[in-house]
Amino acid sequence: MELIKDAFERVTKKQKLSCSKNQEVLDLIDQEIKQTLQKIQSNECASEVDFKSTIAELKNKLKDIAPLSQTESTQKELNLALSKYPKLLEKSFNPDIAKAYRNIEFDAHTVNEIIGSHFYRQGLFELGDCFLSEAGEPESTAAMKSQFQEMFQIVEAMKCQNLEPALKWAIANSDKLKPNGSDLLLQLHSRQFMGILQKGDKYGAIAYAKTCLAPFASDHMAEFQKLMVSILWAGKLDMSPYFHLLSKANWEKVIGELTRQFCNILGQSYESPLSMTIAAGVQGLPPLLKFMNVMVGKKNEWQTMKQLPVPVELDLYYKDVKERHKNLQMSLLSF
Repeated sequence: MELIKDAFERVTKKQKLSCSKNQEVLDLIDQEIKQTLQKIQSNECASEVDFKSTIAELKNKLKDIAPLSQTESTQKELNLALSKYPKLLEKSFNPDIAKAYRNIEFDAHTVNEIIGSHFYRQGLFELGDCFLSEAGEPESTAAMKSQFQEMFQIVEAMKCQNLEPALKWAIANSDKLKPNGSDLLLQLHSRQFMGILQKGDKYGAIAYAKTCLAPFASDHMAEFQKLMVSILWAGKLDMSPYFHLLSKANWEKVIGELTRQFCNILGQSYESPLSMTIAAGVQGLPPLLKFMNVMVGKKNEWQTMKQLPVPVELDLYYKDVKERHKNLQMSLLSF
């Protein structure tokens, strides 16, 4: 992939250089034409002889600029880079991935549910409904849809820095969050506390800390102390050492943790099963294609195999997934 990336960057570099040179030449031509027009319009060409002389002078200047000569070299370099790039792509990618195809009977209902739930996970509820309707599926994913709708409503509120829906959900599920080792509730209360401080309400922040943050002090003393010291900067947090607690990156971190825990409590993986299977399949496909080149003429054996015939190296993330989902190997075979 590095070779492809380098080749692509070379093409874009040559393209930018060519465009820059073309623009430079066009600007020169435009300048000369405008100067000539200005000269003609200012009645400096009193006679036909003067007019012809001015036009002849323009022709000579354009000839000296030699636009074709100036742009030819950069255009040739661009064409050369463009001609090499497709060849590199053809060499790097196997266009016929059907060699690794296996005749496996899919459970169409399960596949449709996975695709539909993928749309719901992305917040594309209308698209998910449309897909499942056209696939002729019953309302089997209605419960999942409503749950993900609730999650997206909470996330959208958090993006507007409204933590009330998130806090309400986290408090209602606190008994499930704690066994998971999640400090989501503390993170939400901390952001709410910082929001009160940001408005300059020092006493309101202290009251909130006593009620909502004090229960976490024994297990999260360092975090609790940091929050208490930040009270000194009430109304001017943007000048304090603790302003990073209200940064966009910090908000995104909390949103990510809420999404992860929401999916965990639903019994769903944080990553979409569809995205995960395709990504793992893309990694596993190259060695399978190489294997099929060796297995030419033995297609029947390939169709009847019960497990992967060659080692398939996956990223550590997918190896962890494999431990949780023992059917991943068969997913790769059917990819």
